[in-house]
Amino acid sequence: MSKNFSFEVQHVEKHTGARAGVFHTPHGDVLTPVYMPVGTQATVKGVLPRDLKEAGSSVVLSNTYHLCMRPGD
Repeated sequence: MSKNFSFEVQHVEKHTGARAGVFHTPHGDVLTPVYMPVGTQATVKGVLPRDLKEAGSSVVLSNTYHLCMRPGD
């Protein structure tokens, strides 16, 4: 698997310039635009993983510093 990240534009809205595409990552592809919850201190508080999945989230943005501190490497 490639270690590179890339973005592939699939459509551009002619009036606003808004783009839809695919963000390719080493862990899989993410269709954009995307609902991306932010995990402050490496966790999404008050929401179960099941609920994130049901909401359509395919990725969670987390800070690797916090992940390193808790739970640790």
